[in-house]
Amino acid sequence: MPLRPARRSAVRRTSRTLAALAAMATLLSLNTPDAGAVPPLGVTARAMPDATADRVGPLFAGGLDGGHFCTAAVVRSDGRDVIATAAHCLGDPRNTVFAPGYRDGRAPYGLWRLTGVFAAPDWTDGEDPDADLAFATVAPVDGGHGTSVEEAVGGFPVAAEQPGDAAVTVIGYPSTEEAPLRCRNTTALHSGTQRRIDCPDLSGGTSGSPWLVDGAVAGVLGGHEGGGTDPDVSYSAVMGDRAVELYREAADAG
Repeated sequence: MPLRPARRSAVRRTSRTLAALAAMATLLSLNTPDAGAVPPLGVTARAMPDATADRVGPLFAGGLDGGHFCTAAVVRSDGRDVIATAAHCLGDPRNTVFAPGYRDGRAPYGLWRLTGVFAAPDWTDGEDPDADLAFATVAPVDGGHGTSVEEAVGGFPVAAEQPGDAAVTVIGYPSTEEAPLRCRNTTALHSGTQRRIDCPDLSGGTSGSPWLVDGAVAGVLGGHEGGGTDPDVSYSAVMGDRAVELYREAADAG
C-alpha cells in the first residue's frame, strides 16, 4: 500500500500572520544598500536565486503540470546523484520527479526521476515520526542537463547530531508558490528526537525542506505531526546515526 504524500499539504494553508507582516514592515523600513540580503531571524521571504537555493527544488507528481507537493535538496555523494527529503514524501516514487532551482514555471536544471528510495524500516513498517527522513537517488529525465544532479547544481554536505539550539536556514516550496521561501531562526528541542523552528508561512508543500546548519543538511522538515499543523511552527526529526546510515546506503548505491 503506497504511503500518503505530503501530509502537511492536507492540513496547512498559507496565512500571513500579524507577526510576519510586522517583520516584513521592518525589512522594508531598512534603507541600507544591502538590507534584506539576509532577513532578520524568524522572517520568511522569497529566496533569491543563488547556489544554495539552486540545490533545493520541489517534488512534482509526474511532471511540471502535475503540481508540486514536497521539497528536496541535493546532498553530496560519490555518485553525485542523491537527494534528501521527508520519508512521507516518497510514497509514489515511480511517479515523482525533482526539479532543482525551479522558479516561476521553469526548471533550469531539468527534471530528475527517482531511481531508488532509502527510508528506515521504522518508517516503512510503522511510520515512526522519528524516522521521517529519507534519501533517494535520481537520474535525468531527458539526459540534457549533465550526467548527474550534483554536477548540475552542486550538493550540500550532511551534518548529524547538531545542537538543539543551532541556527537553521530552511528553504522550501509551499504548494501554492512558484518560487522557494527562505527563513532562518534558532531552533529548540521539542523532544529528545524532534526539534522545532518558528518560521511563518511554511505551509503545505514544504515537507522535506532542508534544515541547513552552516551550509550542511542537519534535518528536513517533517517528523512530528508530519512537519507541523501550524504553518508558523515546523519540526524535523533529529538527524542521528540511523539517518547517517541511510545516507551512506544511498551514496553507495549511486
